[in-house]
Amino acid sequence: MEFLVDMVTTVPDGTSEDGVADMRTREAARSAELTAQGSLLRLWRPPLAPGEWRTWGLFEAADADELERVLASMPLRAWRRETVTPLTPHPNDPGQPIRQPRA
Repeated sequence: MEFLVDMVTTVPDGTSEDGVADMRTREAARSAELTAQGSLLRLWRPPLAPGEWRTWGLFEAADADELERVLASMPLRAWRRETVTPLTPHPNDPGQPIRQPRA
């Protein structure tokens, strides 16, 4: 199953620049691991307001429980809120294999 996850991150007041840099480094490393495992498929940056941290992610998981385990393993989870949208295939999706008409 695929899931679109809207992730909005809020850095806690008083967090040092080094703390932010460390968190970003750990998040990047975990994202690379999740990509290698096939859980994280894509990331996008939507239009942002000044100072806003927001990312859209496309994840693959067997179900919502597995997705929750994946999201919980990401370091930035401590600073972010997420909105999860389960996705189902559309019959006209151009990314789906082409079916031959029946004779």
